[in-house]
Amino acid sequence: MKYTTLLFDVKNHVAHITLNRPEALNAINLEWARDLMYAILQCDEDSAVRAVVISGAGNHFCAGGDLKAFTSQGENLPFHIKEVTTYLHAAISRMTRMDAPVIAAVNGYAVGAGMSLALACDIVLAARSARFSVAYTRVGLTPDGSMSYFLPRAVGLKRALELTLTNRMLTAEEAFALGIVSQVVPDEELLAQANQLAMQLASGPSKSFGEAKRLMQTGWNETLETQMEYESQTIARITRTPDTQEGIAAFVEKRTPKYKGE
Repeated sequence: MKYTTLLFDVKNHVAHITLNRPEALNAINLEWARDLMYAILQCDEDSAVRAVVISGAGNHFCAGGDLKAFTSQGENLPFHIKEVTTYLHAAISRMTRMDAPVIAAVNGYAVGAGMSLALACDIVLAARSARFSVAYTRVGLTPDGSMSYFLPRAVGLKRALELTLTNRMLTAEEAFALGIVSQVVPDEELLAQANQLAMQLASGPSKSFGEAKRLMQTGWNETLETQMEYESQTIARITRTPDTQEGIAAFVEKRTPKYKGE
C-alpha cells in the first residue's frame, strides 16, 4: 500500500512506521490520520509483523494536530475534526489491542496528539532531546487521541489535570520520572536502541504478548475477581499455542526457546 504522509517497511519481522511530514513537524492532518490507520491495520493483519517501531522523520516526533490545516476548514472544522479523530482513534484502538508490541521512538517534540500517540504505545524510548506537552488547552482545545485515557493511568489524576491545565513542557527525564517514558537514551542511539528492542520482542511469543497487552488494558475497569477470572481463562487458553508449549519445554530442558509467533 502507498502512503503519502508516512514511510512503512518491514524487516526481520519488525514494522517501521516513520511519520513523514518533517516540514510540518509531523503534525497530524487528515491524510496523516488515514495513513496511520491503514499502516496499523497492515501490521495487525500481517503475521510476519511481530513488533512495530513508530518514529518521526526529521528533528521531531509529532507536534500534534496541524492547526494550519484546521484553520482552512472554516465552518466545516467540527466535521473535519470528527473525520480526523475517527481515523486516529481507530489506529490507536487497533494498535493497543494487536499482538505485536509497539515501541515509540521519540525525539524532539511530542505534543498534543503526538504525546497521545506516544502514550498509547506499549514502550516509549525518548531521546534526551525529547519534549512532551499536553498542549491542547493552550489553544482552547480538549484532549483526543486517547490522552484522557492513558495520561491519568500513567501519572495519576491530579498530575494529569495539572499537566493538562498548565501545558507545561516536560523534558525526557521529567517524563521518565512521571512514568510517561520507559527509557531515556542518547539522541544518536534512539533508533538503534528502538530497533534492537523491537527485534528482541519480534523473536518472542507474539500471542502471549498480545494476550498480556489486552489483560493489562481490561484490568483498569474490572473488579479484582472478574480480572482474575480473565487471567485464568487467558493463561489456560494460551497453553494451547505452539509458542507457549515451546517456551515451557525449553525451560524444562534448559535451552533457549525458539518462538515462531504462533
